Amino acid sequence: MKRSLIALAALAVVGAASAQVNGFAAGNGSSVTVFGVVDATVAIGNGDTSNKTRLTNSGYNSSRLGFKGVEDLGGGLKARFWLEAGVNNDDGSGAATNVSNQATGGALAGMNGSQGLTFNRSSWVALNGSFGEVRLGRDYTPQFWSFTVYDPFGTNGVGTTQALNSSGGGVTIVRASNSIAYITPSMSGFAVWAQTYFGENASNAASQAGDGSAIRVQYDNGPLSLAVAFSKTTTGAGTDVQSTNFGGSYDMKVAQLIGFWNKDANTGAKDVVGYTIGALVPVAPAGTVRVSFSSSDNGAGAKTDKFSLGYVYDFSKRTALYGTFASLSNSGGAAQALNGAVTPANGSSTGFDVGIRHAF
Repeated sequence: MKRSLIALAALAVVGAASAQVNGFAAGNGSSVTVFGVVDATVAIGNGDTSNKTRLTNSGYNSSRLGFKGVEDLGGGLKARFWLEAGVNNDDGSGAATNVSNQATGGALAGMNGSQGLTFNRSSWVALNGSFGEVRLGRDYTPQFWSFTVYDPFGTNGVGTTQALNSSGGGVTIVRASNSIAYITPSMSGFAVWAQTYFGENASNAASQAGDGSAIRVQYDNGPLSLAVAFSKTTTGAGTDVQSTNFGGSYDMKVAQLIGFWNKDANTGAKDVVGYTIGALVPVAPAGTVRVSFSSSDNGAGAKTDKFSLGYVYDFSKRTALYGTFASLSNSGGAAQALNGAVTPANGSSTGFDVGIRHAF
């Protein structure tokens, strides 16, 4: 009898803990969700100088561990939060973050992963309602979102668009810390995402590096998706980088066609221009073929062209097996290479990814 009572008490504690994680407390309109991705990749890179083979991560989707929650405040108003950490599941380390949107002095001691787990991917709190959503914290930048939405490879793995790999967009090309964003509700397919972010320098500092703002206007209606984005980030005393991009996709059911163009203009330097064209082709019963051609030109003659081809097989909604092949060529003094390989100026490189992704 005593053992039975102890077992029942233990079950009650576990049940209460589960309710706490999944809903804080029953009936109050709040919930917390634990989610993540574990993606392991065998990555092979071949170059004219050296080759490399390694076990890495995030070849299909970025590996991560996250917590997200929402509370219904009544009257259509909700509070939301999102904490998401990058995870290097090949060696168990976390991913580094950047605290002030600056190329130097911003990363956590510059340890690049050995600092432990950080919520480097997203770390924000928000109010959401009929007016849209206001977010405060670390988040994606509007100028980046079109890179990943209009890349058949989702800016992951060896197939990632060269427009991003050779981008001149600087530290805030993907995310910005210390940001305030406003996202409108969709109106007849149109929505606007506006964001400002701070380098948090003293008002009398010689440079306000890390300060910036961005805006993205998107249109999504049925099979058609279009977007244009612009950003400006201070990089030093009297210098900045301005990024402009636009992209679109059209789902023909038999294939989704995708296109994207980006320009990064740094003070005193030539404009860096990149583009992507590609497609996603569903293959019965549970596969997808991914294909793209992407290119980047630094404006001074250095150019890199890249062809990527991949296949994803979905065992379920959460688990997928994938493989990707990519080949690039350099000209004008460019020396890009794939998957850790090294190639000389004007050389070429090929890369392969084979991996498995599990989401929870």
